Amino acid sequence: MTPRVVAIDGAAGSGKSTLARLLARELGLPYVNTGAMYRALTRAARREEVDVEDEASLVRLTDTLDFTLSPEGPTDEPQREPRELWIDGAPPSAELESADVEAHVSAVARHPAVRAVMRAAQRALGEEGAVMEGRDIGTAVFPDAPVKVFLIAEPQERAGRRVEERGSEEVAGALHERDRRDARVNPLVPAEDAAVIDTSDLGVDGTVRAALAVVAERAPELLSRRWRP
Repeated sequence: MTPRVVAIDGAAGSGKSTLARLLARELGLPYVNTGAMYRALTRAARREEVDVEDEASLVRLTDTLDFTLSPEGPTDEPQREPRELWIDGAPPSAELESADVEAHVSAVARHPAVRAVMRAAQRALGEEGAVMEGRDIGTAVFPDAPVKVFLIAEPQERAGRRVEERGSEEVAGALHERDRRDARVNPLVPAEDAAVIDTSDLGVDGTVRAALAVVAERAPELLSRRWRP
C-alpha cells in the first residue's frame, strides 16, 4: 500500500521545518522531524560518554530512546495542531539545538547501522501517514511516498534564517561547517521524482502554496477541504 507520506528533504536552513509543520497542520497528518531523532541520539551519546565513532555502541544506545507520536488532541477542534514526534514521552527539547550536539550530530549520523535503525523507526512513525522532513526521506526512508518535495535556498539566505532563529551571527559559520560535514556523511541529493522548490525568495506563504500545489497534483486525496489550488 502506498503510504500517506509527504517527504520533505533539504539542507539546514532551507525551510524544511517551517514548511513541514504548516503542511502537516493543513493536511491533518502527523509531523515528524527526523533530524531531532539523530540529535537525541547525539545528546544521549555525549551524556553517556559514548564515542561518536563507535557504531555498535551508538546502535545499542538507540535502543534506549523511545520515539513516538504525541497523543491525539480533541477531535472537536476546528483546526487541530498536528501530532508530532515525541522523544522519551515529551516534545524534543531545546537542548537538542545546543552547540555541542550540532558539532557531533554529523558524526553520529554517518554510521550505516545507525541510519538503518533510524530508518526503521521513521517508517514505523509514518506508517499511518505523516509529513516527514529530513535529508533522505524521499530517497531512503519512504522512496514510495506519493509526494516528494526537495527544498533549496541560497547559502546566504539559509544562514540568515539560522541567525534569525537562533539569534547569533556565529551560526552562519556553523551552518557552513555543517554543510561540509554532511556532504561527506550523507550527500544531499533529491529523489528523481521529487519536486524541487527554491525557497530563497518565496517566503513562508509562498513556500506552503508551492508545496500544496505539488500535493494537489500528485496526491489530491491528501488535501483538506480548507484548501484548493
